[in-house]
Amino acid sequence: MTELFTQPELLFRSFPDRPFQLPAELTRLREERPLTPMRFPDGHEGWLATGYDEARAVLGHHAFSNRYELMHVPLPGFSGEMPPAQPGDFLGLDAPEHTRFRRLLAGKFTARRMRLLAEQVDRITESRLAALARLPRPADLMEAYARPIPALVICELLGVPSADREWFRRVVDGMLARDGVTADDITANWSSLTEYLRELVRAKQANPTDDVLSELTTSDLTEDELAGVGAFLLGAGLHTTATVLGMSTFALLINPGQLAVLRADPGLNDRAVEELLRYTGIGGGSARVAVEDVEIGGQLIRAGQTVAISPNAANRDPRRFADGDGLDVTRDASGHLSFAHGVHQCLGQHLARLELRTALPALLNRFPTLELAIPVHEVPLRTEANMYDLERLPVTWQG
Repeated sequence: MTELFTQPELLFRSFPDRPFQLPAELTRLREERPLTPMRFPDGHEGWLATGYDEARAVLGHHAFSNRYELMHVPLPGFSGEMPPAQPGDFLGLDAPEHTRFRRLLAGKFTARRMRLLAEQVDRITESRLAALARLPRPADLMEAYARPIPALVICELLGVPSADREWFRRVVDGMLARDGVTADDITANWSSLTEYLRELVRAKQANPTDDVLSELTTSDLTEDELAGVGAFLLGAGLHTTATVLGMSTFALLINPGQLAVLRADPGLNDRAVEELLRYTGIGGGSARVAVEDVEIGGQLIRAGQTVAISPNAANRDPRRFADGDGLDVTRDASGHLSFAHGVHQCLGQHLARLELRTALPALLNRFPTLELAIPVHEVPLRTEANMYDLERLPVTWQG
């Protein structure tokens, strides 16, 4: 190894006055050595993938594992060991265990099922637009619109009582926290979530309703696995889509030229959503660990070494996306890595796309004069989460 990258905190850094700008050091690494040696916060010497081809190759290669207990975590300040995946958390499993869950759940999140869910998403979106319109201005778009929509959708999909949904959001926030987080914190929040869901699973077994969790109770999954699957899906559905919706709105409001292009041609909506998924880059970093020696991009990665992946850097790689640092709602951004790649590609991507393709144009149509209520550099970005996020997004409008 020659140059050793020692600043993993850059994977998660945001700039208040330039919230969507990639740190210059990551851009340099991507240009000079898109797969470069990196020292992790716990001292492990692994690798960092910033190039699109290199990141995609790692995510899709059978020689890499996603088992948590094998990984060295790239999160700043995280020096402990990750516990193995809890029952039902299939993201932290490899084949054949992962395949067993994936096959079972894939049928619950098909494009066809999402089309059937579209009417429900429309109804929820309209109710939140009406609620937002009743608020005094300026209003917090995150609290009134971006967070409630995916929360209501995923909770209704799984059959979670409405009274419990705010509690779920707080627990999920705790699981995703970055500053001061420990493996014990993650385990404690996961345990709280799954304990509640065990009770919900028992209720569904006794009195099944029309939801995914009820359907899963007829599978061969154990009660613990069912509760774990429910917790995993809630965690994924409550937070990520809300963040993308808020960040996408933010990105458009500070790029009025692109907002005007989208308003002038609503037919660009689906393409704009893919571009915003690429551009907003809410995921600071992920990781895989090699279980055998493997060569990627001309570099030999030894068995046991962890590779951190910067999807933000990869999604802006000029070798894949011309002028990748710019927002272009007319661009064909298909193939971006915001939903990852390979066997662990996001299972809920169809649902996320459905919500974004519904909620974003609905917001712009209902509030044609929507604008930020404070200067860009005063918009509070969340720094404690393992992703780029907004604490609040104060907006206002005329009329």
